[in-house]
Amino acid sequence: MKIRYLHTMVRVKDVDESKKFYCDGLGLIETRRFDSEAGRFSLIFLAPPGQEDTAVELTYNWDPEDYDGGRNFGHLAYEVEDIYAMCDHLQSMGVTINRPPRDGRMAFVRSPDGISVELLQMGEAQAAAEPWASMDNTGEW
Repeated sequence: MKIRYLHTMVRVKDVDESKKFYCDGLGLIETRRFDSEAGRFSLIFLAPPGQEDTAVELTYNWDPEDYDGGRNFGHLAYEVEDIYAMCDHLQSMGVTINRPPRDGRMAFVRSPDGISVELLQMGEAQAAAEPWASMDNTGEW
């Protein structure tokens, strides 16, 4: 199965201070940004110059929130060739599919150490399919 690293996500409280550290300090550059009025969040992707495919995603939630207990670390993200086949494979190994790929596009699982891992379908989303389409979320993701 084909898989490609996408990004690591961290939640930040102050975009300006975070960009000062990551951009001015580490030398990363902003490669893209998405602001969601409806979701009240911003996603800012930063990467080393010439390495835009190795981004860190800064997630800024517009409403104040405390990030204790490691909640500031979000997830690792990988793009997979066939999200249904990957979820079948992981489930056959005893991995819980915390957020099933009901939409044919996105799923979440956790590592044995509780690290959240996002799986995204390469290209366009697949058509909805069972058992995934009607499967509920399990635990946290």
